[in-house]
Amino acid sequence: MSKGSVVVIDNGAGLCKAGFGGDMDPIAVVPNSLGRSANSKRWLVADELRSADADVTSVSLRRPFDRGYLVNPELQREVWERILRTLLRVDPARSSLLLVEPLFNPLAVQRTTDEIVFEDLGFRSLCVADSPSLVHLYEASRRTDCQSHSQCSLVVDCGFSFTHAAPVVHNFTLNYGVRRLDLGGKALTNYLKELVSYRSVNLMEETLIIDHAKEKLCFVSLDVPRDLRLARRSGKDNPLKCTYVLPDGIEHTKGYVKDFDEARRYLSLPYESSSTDSGLKEEVSPSQHNAEKSVERRRIDLTQNEFTLTNERFLVPEMLFRPSDLGMNQAGLAECIVRAVNACHPLLHPVLFESIILTGGSSLFPRFAERLERDLRPLVPDVYQVKITSQEDPILGVWRGGSLLASSPEFESMISARIHALAGVRKYLATPSELGIGSRGSSNKDVGDQGSSDEPVLSTIFNFM
Repeated sequence: MSKGSVVVIDNGAGLCKAGFGGDMDPIAVVPNSLGRSANSKRWLVADELRSADADVTSVSLRRPFDRGYLVNPELQREVWERILRTLLRVDPARSSLLLVEPLFNPLAVQRTTDEIVFEDLGFRSLCVADSPSLVHLYEASRRTDCQSHSQCSLVVDCGFSFTHAAPVVHNFTLNYGVRRLDLGGKALTNYLKELVSYRSVNLMEETLIIDHAKEKLCFVSLDVPRDLRLARRSGKDNPLKCTYVLPDGIEHTKGYVKDFDEARRYLSLPYESSSTDSGLKEEVSPSQHNAEKSVERRRIDLTQNEFTLTNERFLVPEMLFRPSDLGMNQAGLAECIVRAVNACHPLLHPVLFESIILTGGSSLFPRFAERLERDLRPLVPDVYQVKITSQEDPILGVWRGGSLLASSPEFESMISARIHALAGVRKYLATPSELGIGSRGSSNKDVGDQGSSDEPVLSTIFNFM
């Protein structure tokens, strides 16, 4: 196929990435949602939400996805039509589509998606893949070390609704080994909204603004007790304190960080135990801290156009590592990874621990990989090495894998042509095992289903050995 004849869409619940197979980067990276401000009656679609003149204050959002899966096909069709007609300017009748769908996508949702692709949009053919296999495919093509020969990796996808730990062997996602953490970027944004609204300004309706503040100011702590003590300091003695300015609708239509140098002071803090102890000798007592806080709260101006963050900056990402602190009956990310590896054949354990790949927007938090390695090391046998690789661009990693697949010679044989009756039924021309990539042709069972067939895994192990 010539360039431009294969459209690649990574249809995330938060962002939709779309472009042409063979390109390095997508043409469109837009919100997978519609929004309308309180002062307007018009719904903004996808890229319109990020336009320079868009009013992001008090925006009501409508998303096609809820809890990680498609629930509103009409909204999804509207977003895709905007992307295809306006941004990509492509004729679906002359193009094939490579679509990235969530893991364990329900059959009813698959059929609904097929109807949109063929009946509403009119694509001539479709190939469906999952994100872990595409991430592995892209990273394997870039590796030059010995790990590229094993063709095994553990993909940790920190997405909008979920965080998945998925073992991949020979470009095939092992469904029975996948473990899911029911936390993602959306939950982190909602938690930050609650903290800011309780402590400073009511921003429960400002999803886009809080989401931007989270991306710019939050980070992962390597020593939570120490950072909590630092956050108690007042004034300039608090290295975690920073200010986010809200849009005023006149001079500034978007929120922004007031002082980036102030926001980055935490990066210079040492994390050695000796430095930590010596740096915290002059610590305020809890009674003094509470007194200062009460005085500060009385000084709060309800008309202020900014808010201050301190311990919220690291407590929000901490949800991924210790969800039990918030009363959630779930294991942290490190335990989730260990359970995913233990669900696989023992011969794969050392290889998977040595080839952990981080992808997804939440993995962009500073010090994310370092914290994850610290939490993993005590849980992994000493004879195994732990190596974590962060993608060059975690947001575009899945799409780039899809672009690489779409430009490969094997892509023609793995697409499903439009062979249908009135109901739009299609026939798959090849199975994932024949093509070496995870796709809808594989049987999607519940997360961690031990009843799945072990045949592909065992054959892969023998090849690996």
